Amino acid sequence: MKSTAVVLVLLALFLSVGVSAQTKEIYTNPAFASLAKQHKTIAILPFDARVGLRPNQMKNMTPERIKEMEQNEGLAVQSALQTYFLKVSAKDDYTVSFQDAATTNALLLKNNITPENIKSFTPAEISKVLGVDGIITGTFSTDKPMSDGASLALGLVVGVYGATNSGKTAINIYDGTSGELLWKYEKSLSRGLGSDTNTIITTIMRKASKKFPYSKIKA
Repeated sequence: MKSTAVVLVLLALFLSVGVSAQTKEIYTNPAFASLAKQHKTIAILPFDARVGLRPNQMKNMTPERIKEMEQNEGLAVQSALQTYFLKVSAKDDYTVSFQDAATTNALLLKNNITPENIKSFTPAEISKVLGVDGIITGTFSTDKPMSDGASLALGLVVGVYGATNSGKTAINIYDGTSGELLWKYEKSLSRGLGSDTNTIITTIMRKASKKFPYSKIKA
């Protein structure tokens, strides 16, 4: 009986350590302060989005329609992130400003940087094109369309999949001069985060806000 209890205690400790290791979602570059001390303007790029469709949905979709849907989702995440930062910036809580997403996307288009070839450019090269001190990039994967644009591209109404959703998002900040990764935040998506892009991004960023590197230190 005692041996069984010991085994159970050890198993519980093992599981708790494993969960603790998996919940380490935030990385901050040790040299962040020196690399980013002159940062004034940051650009948010469209996210690399993936929407996992069921096989019966895939068969009714062309590759072009799937691509359109995912690009719309990526733009929606970019817009939601900008909206969140603008709301927080209005309270004078950040040490940097954020380039308007429309300006960012127009400059990318003028310089022939597309969703198809953007990975062939370094963060430093993209920052130079955009005229900013750093960039925010990221990935967003989900098992259903979260934005109106993505749902329309799919030819369905928002909510047709029900309230459940799963997936993952990663938000990265890169220094515009060195191209080094300055900060990274990863978060698994769950039903509790919401069922639309704006709600999900707002909830995620609220959870990360205490560790967001450009937040002003409160007295």
